[in-house]
Amino acid sequence: MIWIAAETLSRVLAYGDLVDALERAFQEDCQVPVRHHHALGEVDGQPATLLLMPAWQTGRALGVKVVSVFPANRDRGEPSVYGTYLLLDPANGRPLALLDGTELTRRRTAAASALASRFLSRPDSRRLLVVGAGALAPHLARAHARVRPIEAMRVWGRTPERARALAERLAAEGLPAAWEPDLEAGVGWADVVTCATLARDPLVQGRWLRPGGHLDLVGGFTPQMREVDDEAVARAEVFVDTREGALTEAGDLVRPIRAGVLSPEDVRADLRDLCRRRHPGRTDPSQITLFKSVGAALEDLAAAVLAWERVRGSD
Repeated sequence: MIWIAAETLSRVLAYGDLVDALERAFQEDCQVPVRHHHALGEVDGQPATLLLMPAWQTGRALGVKVVSVFPANRDRGEPSVYGTYLLLDPANGRPLALLDGTELTRRRTAAASALASRFLSRPDSRRLLVVGAGALAPHLARAHARVRPIEAMRVWGRTPERARALAERLAAEGLPAAWEPDLEAGVGWADVVTCATLARDPLVQGRWLRPGGHLDLVGGFTPQMREVDDEAVARAEVFVDTREGALTEAGDLVRPIRAGVLSPEDVRADLRDLCRRRHPGRTDPSQITLFKSVGAALEDLAAAVLAWERVRGSD
């Protein structure tokens, strides 16, 4: 068994290649049980969570990811999320590789959002707003810029210093990034708004959304977490990564459903539907589209297999 570190994953999992790998994976059959979600109680006043995410394609691929989420880590300058991925031989269960699950998660999450944007954002989308300045935010900025002709991007965060630092970091990489001090102004300016926060109360207001915009919601992964208000959900055509996950775990959808603002039948399609061309995605340039992801084990498996193949091929 080999160890595939974060540095190696950043080299072999280019965003464009990973988006293509995820699209192929959603087109194929894969066994993906509902993710095991275990509440660990509060740590330093914040709820901690353990996630187990298995997936397999019989005779082709097999793996499981273990993720811990400790929001209070941020106050100590540590990542809020840690993960490890175990890739197994599907023929005999023999361990093949242990991968840095944190980097794997960040890259496949950003790639899934970019994949959805291929179907849901306007092809001429040129302005990107990144809401949040955590570890996932730069990955989302880079991935979205791979699938749309982004000419300008802005970064907003609840801690201005962190948002400004991220914008400067992205600009140093050659991306057209700048700090946005006003969230409302940024949302009204953007063609694509991507949110990756741990917010428990809505940040983005539906009245701010511009016609033709695309809203990408990544951060809220429990029913208690929300990044947008009910009006945003009501105004948008809603899509998800998986119905099983998003309709049970995502507060941005679960709570509007409870309030009668949205029904499960109002969700237009998931990534499997989009990738298999069962639904066309955006059908009008004036539509507001909303993509809600909570993560899917299929995405982890596809990313792990791609990394394994690239590393093995370079030996």
